[in-house]
Amino acid sequence: MTSEFKTIGIISKYSDLSIGDTITTLINFLLQRDVEVILDESAAKTQPASELKIVNLQQLGERCDLAIVVGGDGTILHSARALVDYDIPLVGINLGRLGFLADISPDEMMEKLCEILTGTYYEEKRFLLLSYIERNGQRINEGYAFNDVVIHKWNSVRMIEFETFIDGQLVNGQRSDGMIVSTPTGSTAYALSGGGPILHPSMNAIILVPICPHTLSNRPLVIDGDCEVELLVKPGSQPHVHITLDGQENFAINDDDRVIIRKKDKPIRLFHPAGHDHYQLLRAKMGWG
Repeated sequence: MTSEFKTIGIISKYSDLSIGDTITTLINFLLQRDVEVILDESAAKTQPASELKIVNLQQLGERCDLAIVVGGDGTILHSARALVDYDIPLVGINLGRLGFLADISPDEMMEKLCEILTGTYYEEKRFLLLSYIERNGQRINEGYAFNDVVIHKWNSVRMIEFETFIDGQLVNGQRSDGMIVSTPTGSTAYALSGGGPILHPSMNAIILVPICPHTLSNRPLVIDGDCEVELLVKPGSQPHVHITLDGQENFAINDDDRVIIRKKDKPIRLFHPAGHDHYQLLRAKMGWG
């Protein structure tokens, strides 16, 4: 059967050479369907004898119609941040524990990919967060987060102090261990462990979850997804404050820095097998009956 995708990129978990057999199987499967296959630099390390083209993630986004991510949810988080501007859909092959984002197991990989490649799939569009630090009038350390942007204390038991603004209006000032600003995708990640609600991934909403607040009346807050969140670090907190994106990118915060967070203007596209059931994933991950 002919694929509707002509050029497919393969992305693998960083520095994990144990998945080489799975990637070899995947490459052979795709080549038999007469599509061009391109490897990202990490996947290429698992295939030292391959003559396939090797590119970085940005080049992969420019050249491919589809990206297959082999690893787990963390690998998809990294891939989504790198590829969100290229309008390239992602498919996740899960080699770890059951994932919310990478939801195809190796055992069913070829069956499910055959369906997807011939046009039978469920497509989701989910938004990322854009964040940056405003320091002395300069915009620095801009980045994206698929799950969450977290402002938190670093290498200290002391609480940090900051103010939260939404669309320029003061919400509160607080002393706490930090704040999780989460997408609906991230509502089942760090925000959940902090007591935040579970949101359906299709919702246009942002969650603000205080981390161990000094005042127990500081509770999780759900706001419209088109709002802009601003966190202002108060003097005395530095040098113990950092901002982390998806638990993978980390930047130091200075006194009087403003952290600006809002929805990224382009969504990421996720392809799931037909019949994808988000609530079934919740039941399995959360141990619900």
